[in-house]
Amino acid sequence: MISRIIIAILGVLVLQECQGIGNFPVETPKVGVASEDMIDFINNHPGILWTAGRNFHPKTPLSYFKKLCGVLPENEEHRLPQRRHRIEGLRIPESFDSRENWPHCPSLKEIRDQGSCGSCWAFAATEAMTDRYCIATGGQQFHFSAENLVSCCSTCGAGCNGGYPSVAWHYWVRKGLVSGGPFGSKSGCQPYEIAPCEHHTSGSRPNCTGEGGGTPKCSRSCEPSYSTNYKKDLHYGRKAYSLTQSPEQIQADILKNGPVEAAFTVYSDFPNYKSGVYHHVTGEELGGHAVKIVGWGVEDGTPYWLVANSWNYDWGAGGFFKILRGENECGIEESIAAGLPKV
Repeated sequence: MISRIIIAILGVLVLQECQGIGNFPVETPKVGVASEDMIDFINNHPGILWTAGRNFHPKTPLSYFKKLCGVLPENEEHRLPQRRHRIEGLRIPESFDSRENWPHCPSLKEIRDQGSCGSCWAFAATEAMTDRYCIATGGQQFHFSAENLVSCCSTCGAGCNGGYPSVAWHYWVRKGLVSGGPFGSKSGCQPYEIAPCEHHTSGSRPNCTGEGGGTPKCSRSCEPSYSTNYKKDLHYGRKAYSLTQSPEQIQADILKNGPVEAAFTVYSDFPNYKSGVYHHVTGEELGGHAVKIVGWGVEDGTPYWLVANSWNYDWGAGGFFKILRGENECGIEESIAAGLPKV
């Protein structure tokens, strides 16, 4: 009964609209981001196309969620040169999944964990770079190091306090990046230094908090156990570019080259995503977040983008989510960064 009363009260609080399904009013619950009341409110909202559920401990602080959103506000000022594809005569399939199209590239199925660090801008970039290198080389594996990018790219922003996806791709072309696997893997030249954290289950990982450590110090050397020297391990990009807001242009680039990096606005309903096609329903803006678009499709008549997040496998649909396609939902189509590897 109390929960129903709270939901009824929340329904009269109006904040703003996010472009999307019907542009219906957006109510703002004055409750915790991951609380049961927030989840119930989302699932009881009329016209919703997705399902909310438990991804984080209900008492996870707001500061933690804001910390995860590491795309700095001035990102658009750093937009890369635009690339346009000729799409006349190009057959764009109704659905496409990079994981199925390039099965010889296992990185396409991986979900990384940025930990309590605002390094999403670096994670989505190095994930897409890794995929694109594998695709371009016909299956060669080289995991570009998020650690190397976060710690050494001084022009990219502020490391764990946020960065610019476009500058990350430009840095790849100019300076190159070494290899590096996830935390604790001892894989590659520079594995990720920041530990994952527990979202909502009891386990070996530390609890997720809003604090987190600082940005790791830049190092120009590899792990002692890694046989290749730092300079020889550097792999470069050949070209970095942006794409127009046109869904067809984004699709054409993915079809040809592999996943792209996208930045979008995260609201306080998004952390609770479990399934369906996400569109903004409620809540305050938490910040800009970078993710990797791996494909697209249609669910119950609704077009969507298929996207990989960097909040571990226990978030969302095994670390992935779907978001409304063709409406620039929360800016998902207006800030695309990508590039081609030097092979």
